[in-house]
Amino acid sequence: MDKFYERYSKTTADGSHTLYLPGLDEHYHSTHGAVSESRHVFIEQGFDHVSCCQRQINVLEVGFGTGLNAILTLERSAAESLEVEYVAVEPYPLSMDEAKNINLAGQVAGGRFREEFLHMHGMPYGKRTFLSGKFHMVKHKHRVQELDLPDNQFDMVYHDAFAPQFQPEMWDVNLFARIYRTMRTGGILTTYCAKGEVKRALKACGFILTHPPGPTGKREITRALKTD
Repeated sequence: MDKFYERYSKTTADGSHTLYLPGLDEHYHSTHGAVSESRHVFIEQGFDHVSCCQRQINVLEVGFGTGLNAILTLERSAAESLEVEYVAVEPYPLSMDEAKNINLAGQVAGGRFREEFLHMHGMPYGKRTFLSGKFHMVKHKHRVQELDLPDNQFDMVYHDAFAPQFQPEMWDVNLFARIYRTMRTGGILTTYCAKGEVKRALKACGFILTHPPGPTGKREITRALKTD
């Protein structure tokens, strides 16, 4: 079985589930708390920095995974009446049984978006789909390198691939240069990773970096800004 497909649900310190990959000895999220980590890294340190200045936001997620970042973005979109166009890329999608058996939807907004969470996992690939309020999504079952993404499109990028030691091709200059072109000026990329080689690759593409404090168990994360 492919090392990215054999996976088991695990409970993290904040009560929310993550998935464990024995083939990599790697978790999808921090064991200190899946929901708390994703909310800190991608919403508070990323999405909120964009949404403070505009009401319509185009999001690219590299590594849709469990759908946690998407449902947290939907929660924020609904709370602040923000229009969101969400493009998610995931070559190793969860089955519907896996999506039903993780408790993430119940950990966000008191379970308000449980139906939308399952819809995210069951929706057709490549088709723009309405989920709720002002939130639309397109999901692709591809590697991001295989997609023909438009230039100057995205305000926010969630870079949530597996760590560089497992997927080095997801953290190199070639991929970050490709992502840079898809972003609008003033767009932000956030990632949990703050390794030196990742920072150097981002800088080489033209990003301006800051390093906010990380969630529990992690000293810092990376936020990258596209400037002129």
